[in-house]
Amino acid sequence: MTKCFIAPSMLSSDFAHLADESNTIIQTNGADWLHIDVMDGHFVQNLTLGAPIIKCLRKYTNSFMDCHLMVEKPQNYIGTFHTAGVNMFTFHLEATSDAVALIEAVHAAGMFCGVAIKPSSPVKLLWENKDIPSTADMILVMTVEPGFGGQEFMSSMLPKVVELRQRYPNLLIEVDGGLNQINVADAASAGANVIVAGSSIFGNPNRTQAVAQLKNACESCTSLPLIQHQAILEKTLYGKKI
Repeated sequence: MTKCFIAPSMLSSDFAHLADESNTIIQTNGADWLHIDVMDGHFVQNLTLGAPIIKCLRKYTNSFMDCHLMVEKPQNYIGTFHTAGVNMFTFHLEATSDAVALIEAVHAAGMFCGVAIKPSSPVKLLWENKDIPSTADMILVMTVEPGFGGQEFMSSMLPKVVELRQRYPNLLIEVDGGLNQINVADAASAGANVIVAGSSIFGNPNRTQAVAQLKNACESCTSLPLIQHQAILEKTLYGKKI
């Protein structure tokens, strides 16, 4: 059993060697998931890779793919991302008027589903009208403004994590943006158990050590519960097999 998943942000990897980077970071460096940022240039002011590249990448890795879609109309991407081999389809709460219906559509397609919130969005939106965290597999709390990597961690977002953990003790809570070996302990203490880290892993000359430091900080957090989502645990372990 484990208390956390470490999900390196592939946005910080070398895109010229994406397949090699994806395999090495899991099989050699000890990470758990591949976090893949998908941006459409409209929901956020940046463009990244899309379903065709993810589909090609899937041919070279069994790793758990955690796709964060920063896009308008995320419902239009469900079919293509399922076909591409995505495991976790995470859309933004701000991009839909009916998050629960969208979660159900993602589940019906055969993927796990996460829901992300921007720094400006109050966390209570997740349960104020409909109980979104009880339907989703994961909630992603952005700790930077979405759209670009390498930004400074916003510790002011951690109270959102604290409240989510109090309300939903067994929920997967992901944090993304500016996480490193110094502030990860604060995120874990707040209740985060999926850690997205980009430059603090890929920019480190010893990536194995960088991943281990993040994981050890979470595993040693006494207040963090063991992950209970058995289906995701099994998919994660399968993805780490050579």
